[in-house]
Amino acid sequence: MNAARRDYSVDRRLLPMSGMALLIGAVSAAAAVVLLDLIRLCTNLFYYQTLSLAERAPAGHALGPWAIAAPVAGGLLVGLIARYGSDKIRGHGIPEAMEAILFGQSRMSPKVALFKPLSSGIVIGSGGPFGAEGQIIMTGGSLGSLLAQRLHLTAAERKTLLVAGACAGMTAVFGTPVAAVLLLFELRPRSLLPVALACACAGFLRTLCFAAGPLFPLHTPPATLAALGSCLLAGLACGGLAALLTWGLYRVEDGFGKLWLHWMWWPALGGLVVGIGGWLQPRALGVGYDVIGDLLNNRLLLEVALALLAVKAVVWLLALGSGTSGGVLAPLLMLGAGLGAPITAIVFAFGLTGDGSALLPLTLTTVVACGVTALALKRSIMTEKIARRGLHIHREYSVDPLERMQVADVMTREAVAIDGATPVADAWGTFFGPRGHNGYPVLRDGRVVGLLLRRRLQGAEASRQPCVIWSEPLSPSQVLLAGMSARHAAGRMAQLGFSRLPVVDGPDSMRLIGVVSLRDLLANSHVLLHEETVRERLR
Repeated sequence: MNAARRDYSVDRRLLPMSGMALLIGAVSAAAAVVLLDLIRLCTNLFYYQTLSLAERAPAGHALGPWAIAAPVAGGLLVGLIARYGSDKIRGHGIPEAMEAILFGQSRMSPKVALFKPLSSGIVIGSGGPFGAEGQIIMTGGSLGSLLAQRLHLTAAERKTLLVAGACAGMTAVFGTPVAAVLLLFELRPRSLLPVALACACAGFLRTLCFAAGPLFPLHTPPATLAALGSCLLAGLACGGLAALLTWGLYRVEDGFGKLWLHWMWWPALGGLVVGIGGWLQPRALGVGYDVIGDLLNNRLLLEVALALLAVKAVVWLLALGSGTSGGVLAPLLMLGAGLGAPITAIVFAFGLTGDGSALLPLTLTTVVACGVTALALKRSIMTEKIARRGLHIHREYSVDPLERMQVADVMTREAVAIDGATPVADAWGTFFGPRGHNGYPVLRDGRVVGLLLRRRLQGAEASRQPCVIWSEPLSPSQVLLAGMSARHAAGRMAQLGFSRLPVVDGPDSMRLIGVVSLRDLLANSHVLLHEETVRERLR
């Protein structure tokens, strides 16, 4: 019985999935290159009126007040694409990817893979204060989902390839494969290995098109005791800023929702605010990686940095709240760096900077900021939009109690079964009394062949037909095995709509060795409740 137990729920499907993940990593890396080239192309068109892929920042333009029109035109184009192409391109993309993974069986459409990078290139190239991360996450995820749908994979396998594409795209843009892997929705070899392979592939291919090394090289002296207080203050400030920005973003969205204009025109209104803000502070336009580098290396005066960050925050909130296609990580990198904490993810920050000496202060600052937001906010900036659609995401990782138990641990071994030749009237009188169960395994020649349910016999209690005729047939793929997890058993019972299922010693013999009921699955839940609620004294 114990021979069937394994530490990991993997099978030979892991090998072809890993191969497909490598392919997705390569394709996502190529998509990242195309997206960044598209941003450069649009920047040169909108601000320099040239067909070029040269790296230029919008702040260097010589258009004067006419530059205000560039984000407006970009917003108008994106509004048209969203209305007549796909409205899934609206927003920063990460909530949409999360919703597809957790609630949409990881199905994404070809339109998203096409229109998301196109709209993002237009928005960012026309001065939108966004990063490319949300867009490439959606694009890479769409490519993974489309491949999985084309190959007729299961929903779980489709989810793995979607996440592999999303994480590989993030790796290609930021060069942070370890941080990208940490975005994984589950820590299982069946998903961890393919996603890690996709990220590694994208990371190695990235060096063919981008400079090797961290995006924001940084070297700081080792942390000392004097930095403790400043890290605590920075963490509190960043947590407060994150709560304020999250609250502000969705208030802005609510405000746009009250306008009489169709939502297609909202990105143009947001673009007007971006244009005015860019006229006042030209470096607030675009991705802003150069500004992040200057902030991290203390190359900006305090008053200049504060003015720039204030404008960046306002235009980002109003532009993203208008429903245009934009990201959140790069703007939050800039705003967080202005407060002394470059990012709210420690590993991400290390991958971006390559600065090992900063890990200690980053850890302290980040966990303090995380604690502030966890106490102040019901949901994060990523999940609030999903919650507004009536969907809830539980963001804490913990071990499911049913995953820790096997069917052999919870099943009732003294199983009562009914011979298939027994007349229904005799079975009803013997087994289905007031204290009887709602269902019993049915045997024929010692093999489990079905499940006799109380609800099926209503109105036929006096029948002399054999029970096997009235039982729900069970195939070898529908019964339980002792080595299965209790979570697997619960899922199979929910799938079949039964509150009890027989346990057999193998799909070939189908010999009954026990029964699992809902009561059996819930029997150990009181232990978890006790751990969470009962305060114990020192003994």
